[in-house]
Amino acid sequence: MALTLDLAGKTAVVTGGVRGVGGGISRALLEAGADVVAVARRAPDALPRAGGRTARFVSLDVRDPDAAQAFVDGLDRVDVLVNNAGGAPFLPVADGGLRTHIKIIELNLTSALIMARAVHARMRALGSGGSIINIGSVSGERPSPGTAAYGAAKAGLRNLTQSLAVEWAPHVRVNSITLGMVRTELAHLHYGDEDGVAAVERTVPLGRLADPCDVGGACAFLASDLASYVTGSSMLLHGGGERPAFLDAATVNKP
Repeated sequence: MALTLDLAGKTAVVTGGVRGVGGGISRALLEAGADVVAVARRAPDALPRAGGRTARFVSLDVRDPDAAQAFVDGLDRVDVLVNNAGGAPFLPVADGGLRTHIKIIELNLTSALIMARAVHARMRALGSGGSIINIGSVSGERPSPGTAAYGAAKAGLRNLTQSLAVEWAPHVRVNSITLGMVRTELAHLHYGDEDGVAAVERTVPLGRLADPCDVGGACAFLASDLASYVTGSSMLLHGGGERPAFLDAATVNKP
């Protein structure tokens, strides 16, 4: 097998694929040769573009099972699905309306199940098989105070990934990417101004936040034949994780 990332002739669907992390994923898949369909509820000012080609946009609420199935049925083929749609505001569980917390879970977990079911039959019919990539978060691996519904959904997404990988093998590979902090055009809403971003970056062992293209490269690998024996896995993409708090609190071994 040639050691190349070649997705030519494949159609990839990226949910939330028009900006931020999703935009980086769409651009990477375009660069690798895939035809990319970026879906979101609202059209962007500009579509992701790379490799001399532009992603196609389709408006879709990925939480709507009927709309999701109609969308997939309208595609000529679907080889790759990246369940990237998600996110959440800072909202402690005791605050806000209960329905808001339920919607967060629907967006970050239920939508991935809906989209995976929608593409399953089409992928199974492919002689080459299909690849589903779920975008997770370190918030699903550790306590997530202030975003508990989001963290719980991402924890569920990891289990969904592992379960579907077993249920749908060998025809469909299912993997996840566990993201740490990513610098997007909305990073200031989470980390503040440039000084705030720099302070946060100093907590990451690699010394920076991820770029959306880092996520895109990982997705291109998992979608490719280079990952043909990879399923049920969770790739950590967090720059080395977080420095344990006890190291800074300890009173011994200080420089």
